[in-house]
Amino acid sequence: MFFFAIILIFAWNVFVFWQKMQDTSKNRRIAEDKLSQLQKQRNELTDDIAKLNTEAGVEEAIRDKFGLVKEGENMIVIVEDKNKEAPPMPSRFSRFWGYLKGLFE
Repeated sequence: MFFFAIILIFAWNVFVFWQKMQDTSKNRRIAEDKLSQLQKQRNELTDDIAKLNTEAGVEEAIRDKFGLVKEGENMIVIVEDKNKEAPPMPSRFSRFWGYLKGLFE
């Protein structure tokens, strides 16, 4: 009986250790993914900084941020119609029949 208790305690400790290893492995994968994302973001920011060190890059950034155009260029602005009416909501009856119809399709 004593031997069985020792084996049971040992098995329990192995199980707990295995769970901790799984958690550590999962956390490592998460950390590696985060590191990869941060390195990618760093590379993008480095590229943006290098681009902003040129006159053309500064001009492009100003154009994008403030919507400016060069002399002689045209700009097209698309505006949504704010007065557009929303489609009417279906009645409860039609929604119910639509639901039933969807069950048998």
